[in-house]
Amino acid sequence: MFKNFYNKYIFPKFMNFVMKNREMEKLRPGVVGMAGGVVLEIGFGSGLNLPYYKNVTKLYALEPSAELYNMARGLIEKISFPVEYLNASAEKIPLSNNSIDCAISTWVLCSIPKPEIALKEVFRVLKPGGKLVFIEHGKSPKNFTAKLQKLFTPISKCVAGCHLDREVENLIQDSGFELQKLEKFQPLSKPLAPMYKGVALCKK
Repeated sequence: MFKNFYNKYIFPKFMNFVMKNREMEKLRPGVVGMAGGVVLEIGFGSGLNLPYYKNVTKLYALEPSAELYNMARGLIEKISFPVEYLNASAEKIPLSNNSIDCAISTWVLCSIPKPEIALKEVFRVLKPGGKLVFIEHGKSPKNFTAKLQKLFTPISKCVAGCHLDREVENLIQDSGFELQKLEKFQPLSKPLAPMYKGVALCKK
C-alpha cells in the first residue's frame, strides 16, 4: 500500500524536482535540439525537454507514470507540434517497426528495469538510418568511484529507482547501434554521476 502511495503521490513530485537541477537544465538544449522529424522520447517524465525541441513534426511521449505525464500538460499546451502519450514501459514500445526518425533519452536508462531490452525496442521502432540522441549518467571509468557507485546503488535504486553503475556505452552498442558521437565528462557537482552524451545510428 505504501509503495502505491509513494509511486502515485510522492515519486512524481520528487522526480520533477530532481530533474529540474540547474546543471541538467543547461545540458538539455544541446541534446534535445538535435532531435527532428517524428520523435520518440523514452522517459518523458514531466516534459522538461519540451521547450528545447526545434524541428519536430510529432512527438511520442513514452512515460509509464501517468502522474508525471499529467504534470507536463501546461508545457504541452504551449508547443506547436502534436504530442501523443504512450502510457507504457520502454521494454515494450507500442509502435510499429521502422516508424520513427529519432529517439531521445535523457537521464532515463538508469531507471529502466531492463535497459538492454528497452534499447533493442528503440532500435526496432527506428527507421534505418535513424538516430538515438542521448545524455545519461553511468559507471565511472575510475575504479574507486565505480566501487562507490556499486555501494550506493541499492540506496539510490530504493529511493529513485536509479542504478548508478550502468555501462551506458556498452548497453547502446550491444543493442545494435553504431556510436557516431560520444562525449564523456564529469560534472563537479555530481561525483557519482559521470555523463555520457552522444548520438548513435540505427544501421539495419
